[in-house]
Amino acid sequence: MKCFRTLVITLMILSSLDSFSQNKLTPAEEKAGWKLLFDGSSTKGWHVFNNKSDGAAWKIADGELYLDSSSKEGRGDIVTDSEYENYELTLEWKVSACANSGVLFNVVEDAKYDHVYLTGPEMQVLDNSCHPDAKIHKHRAGDLYDLIPCSKETVKPAGEWNVAKIIAKNSKYEFWLNGTKVVTFAMHDAAWDEMVKNSKFKSMPDFGKAKKGHIALQDHGDKVSFRNIKIRELK
Repeated sequence: MKCFRTLVITLMILSSLDSFSQNKLTPAEEKAGWKLLFDGSSTKGWHVFNNKSDGAAWKIADGELYLDSSSKEGRGDIVTDSEYENYELTLEWKVSACANSGVLFNVVEDAKYDHVYLTGPEMQVLDNSCHPDAKIHKHRAGDLYDLIPCSKETVKPAGEWNVAKIIAKNSKYEFWLNGTKVVTFAMHDAAWDEMVKNSKFKSMPDFGKAKKGHIALQDHGDKVSFRNIKIRELK
């Protein structure tokens, strides 16, 4: 029994240390121009798209920003206060069993748009093992949602952290998931327009048109957690 208690205490200490080490920049990252988009203790720098709610359903615990899917109030996709064009974005995400979410970019915030997906493309966040979307080609974790599938599946199971990265430079993009480049594409050319015409976004005239915009974390009704959200603007 004494050994068991010691093990429990040790695990609690390790968990506490892990939480303490999150959402921070190293001196090297600061020198390279990285900035935190989530400070680990508040939603400063974020707001619900078009301020449709106060965002109270997005909560913080143990250094994680998560959507409380049981909450009736304060729901909605959240977006960065600032807009970005050329950048490297990194973050960690994990989902509950059978959950769905997404990271969207180039989101245009305007009263004429009811949803972030009307303008912003999405890097899919998903439990590939059991969410219905996982059965649909181009709807799996890491995909450029409904447009380009991952070249290789590297997603981890529900409950485990995934490291995602989006690199945007002069309308050329890379998606990385857990250390592997899984999607590459260019926007704002004839090939992009043709791809959109053959997708579910064909009826959305402003989808994928913006060259810069807000970054969004999607409220898809399921519990999803994020941490270590960092961005470095590129020249």
